[in-house]
Amino acid sequence: MSYKIAPSVLSADFGNLQKDIEMINQSEADWFHVDIMDGVFVPNISFGFSVMTPLKKLATKPLDVHLMIVEPDKYISKFADAGAAVLTVHAEACPHLHRTIQAIKAAGMKAGVALNPHSNTQLLADIMGDIDLVCLMSVNPGFGGQSFIENTYRKIEQLKNWQAQQNVNFEIEIDGGVTLNNYKKLIETGATVLVAGNTVFSAENPSAIISQLKQ
Repeated sequence: MSYKIAPSVLSADFGNLQKDIEMINQSEADWFHVDIMDGVFVPNISFGFSVMTPLKKLATKPLDVHLMIVEPDKYISKFADAGAAVLTVHAEACPHLHRTIQAIKAAGMKAGVALNPHSNTQLLADIMGDIDLVCLMSVNPGFGGQSFIENTYRKIEQLKNWQAQQNVNFEIEIDGGVTLNNYKKLIETGATVLVAGNTVFSAENPSAIISQLKQ
């Protein structure tokens, strides 16, 4: 079964970011996952274009950028210029979600939509054929190191059923609480991209943990 591992840069060592970028480059990881938080949509602030610049310069794997911000439409072209290969916005932050998805694609990126834990997958029923990735938040967005929300498995199953019924294809990404204890069940249920932050970067040998997640 083919699936991707996307280490979350939010959990990297920002005192030695180049070292961690090079570690991911040389590892079995598939993507870099980059969380952008504004302190408004979520109760935390992360980084912006100042970190995207070295990532674009040094990363040899696609940048999977997750916008946890209000009014993401304002920044679509800027993130395209900053090197994002996949740009994910939150359904809860986009009153005109179809238009936002089309703008992301027009800018040359793959379009993802994220759902918070309380949001029903039914929100995406009418745009399933337009998106390249659905990111299921399996923790409440804003902070790393939270416990996995078990209802995520049911939401994966719903998305898999809709893929079959509507004959559409998109990545199912799980973001939050992914560990060595649950990653196999997530893949078996139907997830195709696993975001791993604390599990990777709190380990003594992060590259070895990535390899284990790829088995």
